[in-house]
Amino acid sequence: MKFRVLIPQDITEPGKRYLEENNCEISILDDCSIENICKNIVDCDAILTRTAMLTQEVFESGKKLKVIAKHGVGYDNVDVEAATRHHIQVCYTPEANAGSVAEHTMALILACAKKLVYMNRITINGQWEQRNRVRTMNVAGKTLGIIGYGRIGHLVAKAAAYGFDMQILVFCHHPGKNNLPDYVTECSDINDIFKKSDFVSIHSSLTEETIKLVNKERLQMMKNTAFLINTARGGEVDETALYEALYKGTIGGAGLDVFEEEPASKENPLFTLDNVIVSPHNASLTQEAMDQMGLDAAKGIIEVLYGKKVTWPVN
Repeated sequence: MKFRVLIPQDITEPGKRYLEENNCEISILDDCSIENICKNIVDCDAILTRTAMLTQEVFESGKKLKVIAKHGVGYDNVDVEAATRHHIQVCYTPEANAGSVAEHTMALILACAKKLVYMNRITINGQWEQRNRVRTMNVAGKTLGIIGYGRIGHLVAKAAAYGFDMQILVFCHHPGKNNLPDYVTECSDINDIFKKSDFVSIHSSLTEETIKLVNKERLQMMKNTAFLINTARGGEVDETALYEALYKGTIGGAGLDVFEEEPASKENPLFTLDNVIVSPHNASLTQEAMDQMGLDAAKGIIEVLYGKKVTWPVN
């Protein structure tokens, strides 16, 4: 008899193919609401989720559910405590998208420094002489402050240091657990990152400790030429305080891939500002990363269903 795997939001072919090659029958939903997931999960052994919310209600409906595989790094859409109470293994794919998010981070850093969106607009509009009135900056020799030195933070630091000759400061939420390379200087006080950096880049997980980590007080510590970069989670930044800091010129600008509310409303006041560059939480959505996230999530499911050691467990 085949295992049944529910996929609330479609994934790319490698993950689906791997499941089918390992005796799984997959069901893909058009509607990933909690109500629809509950209706379809009754006979399922596993669920492979992207951003669909998985709650106590889902676990109560999935009487046969043995494993949840998260397609991606952040698993804040999964109630891990409730899953654990229901003896459901949760696994994730921490290595699959690190490279693509790190590249996107560097793209935002460079786009902010070079004011690429603004320059694109004035060129198209025939405002050629504006190039002599608006100054951009080099990133070489500038200080990049990284908050959260996990897989992505490490790759960003390496690219910035070796590729662009930037000075690297990092703040680790759990100091002493990382063997830092010689091009990285660790700050014991997170506020030093905000005070000393020309670019502050967020790479920490969203936890109770990091909710609105970037607040009004810390934004006021930043240089008025500095940029905030966030490719982690929108909830780590107080957007009201950020808008005020950007509007008043307290900081130089921001590059954002994530928002407090997603999908972001087109009425978001941040979108009215010229010193903000945004993208729709797509840093991890390269073809290569999507393929790897789906495949790694599928492998996690098979490990659990076949009684093997789980490579990337959450609980």
